[in-house]
Amino acid sequence: MSLTDHISKHNFRAFLWHAGFLALAQNFMDVDTVIPSMLIDSGGKAFHIGLMTAIMMGGSSFSQLAFAPFVSNMPYKKRIILTGINSRIISLVALGVILFFLNHNHLKTILILLFLFITTFSLSGAFANVGYVDIVGKVIKGEKRKHFFSSKQIISGIAVLLSGFLAKQIIGIKTYPVNYAYSFFIGGILLLIASTGFWSLKENVASEYKIGTLKSFFHILKTEFKQNKKLKYFLGFINTQGIAISFMPFIVLYAKDHFNAQAEDTGIFLLNKVIGVVLVSILVLVFSNRIKYNLILKANVILTVVITLAVITIQNLEILRLTFILGGIIYSLYTISMNGVLLEVSGTKNRSLYTGFAGAGNILPALFPLFGGWFIQQHGFKSFFIVFILIVISTVFFIKKIDCKK
Repeated sequence: MSLTDHISKHNFRAFLWHAGFLALAQNFMDVDTVIPSMLIDSGGKAFHIGLMTAIMMGGSSFSQLAFAPFVSNMPYKKRIILTGINSRIISLVALGVILFFLNHNHLKTILILLFLFITTFSLSGAFANVGYVDIVGKVIKGEKRKHFFSSKQIISGIAVLLSGFLAKQIIGIKTYPVNYAYSFFIGGILLLIASTGFWSLKENVASEYKIGTLKSFFHILKTEFKQNKKLKYFLGFINTQGIAISFMPFIVLYAKDHFNAQAEDTGIFLLNKVIGVVLVSILVLVFSNRIKYNLILKANVILTVVITLAVITIQNLEILRLTFILGGIIYSLYTISMNGVLLEVSGTKNRSLYTGFAGAGNILPALFPLFGGWFIQQHGFKSFFIVFILIVISTVFFIKKIDCKK
């Protein structure tokens, strides 16, 4: 069955429904502020923050390499997405239960359980994302995709802004660990509502790209490297710029270590990040037909360097809070550009496969937080920030080589 305008519009709305409620849930399970703060309050140190960030940022994306062959062989991806979402819901509820009945005499066991369900939460998201990219590419018409990504971003921004105030109140008014337990419970409920958007999705076109074995997958990867010159530069881009979205948990750690930031400050960090997301979402939506991905990619490099230099020089917690606005802008720009560039670099039938390739490109984002946790303990925050800046600047080379025309 061909993709008609009617089906495309229906799926467009279904995806936006999911995006809206996912955004409402996002603040209650935010990986840059809420989860790192919860982990620190539970006894986590720099190493634990590095490990958590490696799992949630780089590790989850890297796991897409293993998921891609299996997902690519499935003609329809709707079930894949729902399996991943349901696993995330269960993980959030489990995290809430653990924190709600927290026993301070067993903090070591609590930390192990927290990491177990954080890992499940992250890997489930990666599993669903492989199918998500494929479905977006085949159930929404090509000329509507950039409009979809920008519309998704603005709806998500508004929803995140609304829930940001509520999440801030819950985290700030309630005390640890009940505040985080309630936060995860609410996030799980909203994620369940978001999943209904995929239940109504009309996946009328089957995916035709098949992979026989894992050996075949790596053979295809080798072939794609030879035939698609932009692929290696795309992987270089996400390896270097990808570490930018793993930076904010370290700012949270820096704030707690240097300025004794409290739960109320975490709520403000979250709200400021949301403001940044909304600001950039509005700009991208208004100028979506005139802004090329190249400009977005380069702007993100500049902003990442600026926020890092700002953190190094700031000596006041109130001012440090404002850097999370820039953090939200960086996160939003990377999200928009990453999905858009992936669709441009890949073909029409192999998007799940390329999502797996993108996972292979997340080696540095997976390892860098682990390195960062160790490096901070050995050499301090400022030396770590300098190394971070040098890696991000190298992204410019790969951006020039990708040279996105759209």
